[in-house]
Amino acid sequence: MPETNILIDENFYKKRLITAIILVVVIIFIGVMGYHLIEGWSFFDSLYMTVITLATIGYGETHPLTTKGRVFTIFLIFSGIGILGYGLSVIATFVIEGELAGLIGKRRMQKDIEKLSNHYILCGAGETGRCIAQEFAKTKTPFVVIDINPHKIENVRNLNVPFIVGDATKDAILLSAGIKRAQGLVSSLHSDKDNVFVVLTARGLNKDLRIVSRVVEQESEHKLRIAGADTIVSPNAIGGLRMASVMIRPTVVGFLDLMMREQNTIRMEEIKLLKTSSIIGKSLKSSDIGHKTGLIVIAIKRNKGDRYIYNPKPETLFEAEDILVVMGDVNQVQALRKLVK
Repeated sequence: MPETNILIDENFYKKRLITAIILVVVIIFIGVMGYHLIEGWSFFDSLYMTVITLATIGYGETHPLTTKGRVFTIFLIFSGIGILGYGLSVIATFVIEGELAGLIGKRRMQKDIEKLSNHYILCGAGETGRCIAQEFAKTKTPFVVIDINPHKIENVRNLNVPFIVGDATKDAILLSAGIKRAQGLVSSLHSDKDNVFVVLTARGLNKDLRIVSRVVEQESEHKLRIAGADTIVSPNAIGGLRMASVMIRPTVVGFLDLMMREQNTIRMEEIKLLKTSSIIGKSLKSSDIGHKTGLIVIAIKRNKGDRYIYNPKPETLFEAEDILVVMGDVNQVQALRKLVK
């Protein structure tokens, strides 16, 4: 993963570098045209004289110079020294401060993002975003992090995941995160206004995207629904519910905490059965999910009426679009995903 210097504002250095290159090209052009018009030399001789003058090599005059030519050469030397000095200082800054490495790292990271498909986009790398990113990483869920604040990106740097420093409300940033190929987006910004803009922009770019948004003020929930959020989560409400649960049922909460906190412990996961799944039409018993993966099938969500079949019986038949709610570790879940393809 590229070092922290990738987070520096690269556009500033790019503009300086481009400006320096343009100035060098301009002074060379002026030198060539000057010698050509003043002395009547060929373009090649004019170019050669310009280059050795700007480089201060001192090979001597290509042809004898007139007084006007010498005055022009003095102007070219002073102008060239200033421009070349500026150009060299920009290049030195660009390399020494690590910007060159940062740009290369950014391009490499962008290529990694372009390879992703059916991934998730996490907008916001604050405290809430950090917790989301950690859970994604633990469950081996492919995702990209976006945050406009480079310092907040440091919260997820140790997870070694691709990230983009930019404004998630902008079309270009979401497109660079592969929103057209993504299957879900989480907007976890601190401002409801920003979350509304992110949801609105994301829904406009991908109508099939599943969008989950954070809400701070309860009255903003309706706006997020209108903008296109599928699910809205209030950290304040969840925090209050958790505090009550810890008081009333501490063992259950402790068990769930252990599930979420440990790297290789069990998880509650969901697996959707596509029409092409190999276990469609089979029963829970004949599919032998428990023996082949070690998972426990806790429930089946059936799209017909959005009903749940809790603790399904062995003879329960799987149907297309069923969503299996299972319990097991990360490797077992991955094994089930391969089994039901």
